[in-house]
Amino acid sequence: MKFPVYYEHIHTCKQTGARYGILHTPHGDFETPIFMPVGTQATVKTLIPEEIKEVSDGLILGNTYHLWLQPGDEIVKEFGGIRGFMKWDGALLTDSGGFQVFSLSKTRKITEEGVHFSHYKSGEKLFMSPEDSIHVQNNLGADIIMSFDECPPFNSSYEYMAESVDRTIRWAKRGLKAHNRKNDQGLFGIIQGGGNKDLRLHCINELKDLDFSGFSIGGLSVGESKEEMYEMLEYLKDVMPKDKPRYLMGVGTPDYLLEASMAGIDMCDCVLPTRLARNGTALTSHGKVVIRNATYERDWGKLDDECDCYTCKNYTRAYLRHLVKCKEIEAAMLLSIHNIHFLTNLMARVRIEIENDNLKNFVQEFYKKYGYTKEEESI
Repeated sequence: MKFPVYYEHIHTCKQTGARYGILHTPHGDFETPIFMPVGTQATVKTLIPEEIKEVSDGLILGNTYHLWLQPGDEIVKEFGGIRGFMKWDGALLTDSGGFQVFSLSKTRKITEEGVHFSHYKSGEKLFMSPEDSIHVQNNLGADIIMSFDECPPFNSSYEYMAESVDRTIRWAKRGLKAHNRKNDQGLFGIIQGGGNKDLRLHCINELKDLDFSGFSIGGLSVGESKEEMYEMLEYLKDVMPKDKPRYLMGVGTPDYLLEASMAGIDMCDCVLPTRLARNGTALTSHGKVVIRNATYERDWGKLDDECDCYTCKNYTRAYLRHLVKCKEIEAAMLLSIHNIHFLTNLMARVRIEIENDNLKNFVQEFYKKYGYTKEEESI
């Protein structure tokens, strides 16, 4: 069948095996690897759509779980889906809601039909099935949607992980059957299995020949060591379908983005740039800058001497520190603009280096300049 979302491969880096390609969606074509900012509540925090467009590549995320609870997917549908609701003319991806169901609810009961759980604020009893997740995402109207999956802890017992993977596979098949917008929404299958390569391969083999537009890697960057994540990504590079886009969920530190790209990942997302911004921290070409520190009180320099974003072109570090110390909303806005711009530009450079078969050399130079190595902790 012809998928509304599909991947066009252009070049493989001879140094690393990283992939450069084009992700085609109903609302835009995007060079990959790509970083996607997260707009949990149909908004990238502190930024309006025009600003999001300026600093991103034009593909952002919405959160199924939160929009289902507030204002409700039926209301969002009445306004033309997320795009009409938030007045966004770019492309969108929504997650399945599964991660929030499992991470935000202290009490949950998993059955074959779905998950019984409690509202993370009110305690109200709720239920979500694979079909419910797809129905909500159909209403939200994103270009790319996700299968409902279970995301168990990375180091769960092998017996439990095997049971969970098989349930995720069954749920993926049910969600695919329930998907009512196959002509304008691409549905991704999710590869689970924790740190077990055989379970990951089993999951891939069960899903790869079904009508999924692409595949997501779940259950990584959830508390395991960096080495464990890198090892799994390197393994998956050679066993995942090569003709479909590959999406690593929840990854956004510069080192993770670079390592993921070298492992053949096409898409990554994270709340990191806006979360750091709200905490007064910036990503720069020489490492992170905690702008609230007193050392910047009389600093006339711009945030990053290699950056041409709106923030860096117009404001000093001293002024940004002042805003952060005063807890002004503008501080989070200006730092969010910079942080998203930084990661967007980083991925643009990655794509150039892939085409030049030079990504490994670039990564080594970036690590040295940024101030950390693969062995050090992520920011």
